[in-house]
Amino acid sequence: MNRIIRRKSVFVMITFLIAAVLSACGGGTTAQDNADIKVIVFAAKSLNGVLDELIAAYKKENPDVEIIPNYDSSGTLMEQIREGAECDIFFSAAQKQMDTLEDEGLVVPGTRKNVVNNQVCVVTWKGSKTKVTGLKDMDKAANLALADGSVPVGKYTRQAMVNAGILPDAEDVSLITTKEISDALGGVEINECANVGAVTSAVAEGADEAGTVYLSDTFGLEDRLEILEIVSYDLTGDVIYPIARIKNDEADETRDKTADDFLAFLTSDTAKEAYKNRYFDTDVD
Repeated sequence: MNRIIRRKSVFVMITFLIAAVLSACGGGTTAQDNADIKVIVFAAKSLNGVLDELIAAYKKENPDVEIIPNYDSSGTLMEQIREGAECDIFFSAAQKQMDTLEDEGLVVPGTRKNVVNNQVCVVTWKGSKTKVTGLKDMDKAANLALADGSVPVGKYTRQAMVNAGILPDAEDVSLITTKEISDALGGVEINECANVGAVTSAVAEGADEAGTVYLSDTFGLEDRLEILEIVSYDLTGDVIYPIARIKNDEADETRDKTADDFLAFLTSDTAKEAYKNRYFDTDVD
């Protein structure tokens, strides 16, 4: 009887040791097998709020997918991608940056789509009592917050000022400097900002009397920002946001498929409702 008990004990011990060895060597299910799938999204700063909302909604249905957003001006993000930054999806606030990446062969063919339209608006902080009523009399402000020309909202602002006769025509309006704008406005002090989020914060906090942001940037700040003018498309042109998957040498087939799935979600009817709620126009071609 004791021999049987000893044999069973030895068998159990051997079984335990074999299982431990297999686990250490990769046999069976490991932590790596359960690792989250990672998708990195580079998105324009003006998409920060709505994209955070959409990422949360997507993760409810896909808890094993890790979506990592990187928000900044489209020009900055474009340069990071060109310099080799790891990125799966680029969601730009303008066509120019996407065009550049596509021309350089960095966009996955057939994945580019136009998603939303936006509008530039002139804003001030609530209670400022500014004399500025819109684009044409921004020279009445003590100071302004404006994005630089490499930032889409800065480029669209410059284009609107050219079309309104405030600035002289230029072959590339994005190259019009902040000083040239200041001179055209009679020397008004301008806080040059690196992205539209910085402009929004500067005006909402009262650091600058007025500035130009996107209509979508005023969402949630209705009690702090006053819209003085929504600049017409006749002056800015369309403010189309394109999206595309970016070639990523670090990604495997599963990651590429997941990136495609998330891109499809960002252009779905569910996503359209989220964009509309945040003042984006989804009626685009």
